[in-house]
Amino acid sequence: MTPSDYIRRHPERLLARLRHLVGIPTVNPPGDHYGAITAWLQRELGAVGCPAKRYPIPDRLLRQVLPPAQHGFPRYNVLGRRRAGAGAKTLHFNAHYDVVPVSGRWRHGDPFSGKEAGGWIYGRGTADMKGSIASLLLALEALQATGTAPRLNVEVSFTADEETDSALGAGWLVQHAPIAPDYAVVMEGGEGRNICCGHNGTLWFEVEVRGRAAHGSTPEKGVNALVGMAALVGRFADYERRLAGRTWRTPEGRTMRPTVNLGGVFHCGEGAKINTVPAHASFTVDRRVLPVEDHAAAEREFRAFVRQAAQGLPAGTVRVRKLAENFACFSPPTHPFFAAMAGCVRRVRGAPTRFNVSTGFNDMHFFAHHRHIPTLGYGPGGENCHAVDERAKVRELLASARIYAELMTTFAG
Repeated sequence: MTPSDYIRRHPERLLARLRHLVGIPTVNPPGDHYGAITAWLQRELGAVGCPAKRYPIPDRLLRQVLPPAQHGFPRYNVLGRRRAGAGAKTLHFNAHYDVVPVSGRWRHGDPFSGKEAGGWIYGRGTADMKGSIASLLLALEALQATGTAPRLNVEVSFTADEETDSALGAGWLVQHAPIAPDYAVVMEGGEGRNICCGHNGTLWFEVEVRGRAAHGSTPEKGVNALVGMAALVGRFADYERRLAGRTWRTPEGRTMRPTVNLGGVFHCGEGAKINTVPAHASFTVDRRVLPVEDHAAAEREFRAFVRQAAQGLPAGTVRVRKLAENFACFSPPTHPFFAAMAGCVRRVRGAPTRFNVSTGFNDMHFFAHHRHIPTLGYGPGGENCHAVDERAKVRELLASARIYAELMTTFAG
């Protein structure tokens, strides 16, 4: 029996693992149940022939990076290895295990139930990206059960905090963990016949407008920060037009442009009251950075725009604070590693493949930039990521498991 045959015959093994993963609500923020899921993942990797170690993030570093409200939520990363023999190259698989918070009414009630219906499995994390973890575990189990040796050393990392900034997850892993990869697969970003060879980056800012408080019956004595914020936001149309004029054509032939999204979070500060002139207003900005843009130049441009746009506002102050940054990356898909993955996808799916660039960011850039190795993104994906009724298709989960097994057993580097 081949690993692919084993995977076809044992879908229940994948679904049971995924239901268990979804049932551990690793919501970030704040970082719930990281200890429980990483202990389970360590055991599962050992059971499928990939002995693993769990790495806790030191408290000192945790307190430096996380806000005080999250200091009581420890972070862990898991690293497993399966050796192929002396002189073999090393292939690294990476996935994050944290999920975004839940809201809204879900079709099957509990968003952490892992309910299966109509060829889909529902629940927070099924698509982003616990489905990838379940697919890889079944692929490793299939190699072990059929006595099939991989042609490369295999490293597997399951990491924290991708849904925030990955600083204590993949960012910590590539700098501090004893990994030695020659190639990396981050198990999201590409799906179906699409293989991801790059992704956008992000610059996240908070723009704060400060005015002067006064009684609501005498607004002329104050400076209304909300009015100032509204005027400032109105001037962002010029910035949006400037960004829309920049284009980049990806290997798949799609035209991408940098984007800006305003107000994912906005608030009025402390002391808010209906009969008070607001002295504080703020909003966030999500600037997506193309792989061909320079991050430092993009930040300078944004700050210069805000300074210029703030001129002529009601007397007050405008401040820009950078909240987080995730770097873009792009690798021209010319290395034999990309061709090998394309061949695996084509053989499993029976259809031509193409290379895409993701508008969202993921952890590919840590391996591509910090380790300078060929890195691609591929996984089962799904629908409604970060939304109500997130779900993954069972057929795609199994196909990804077969593709991972195919890559481990046909590519030697």
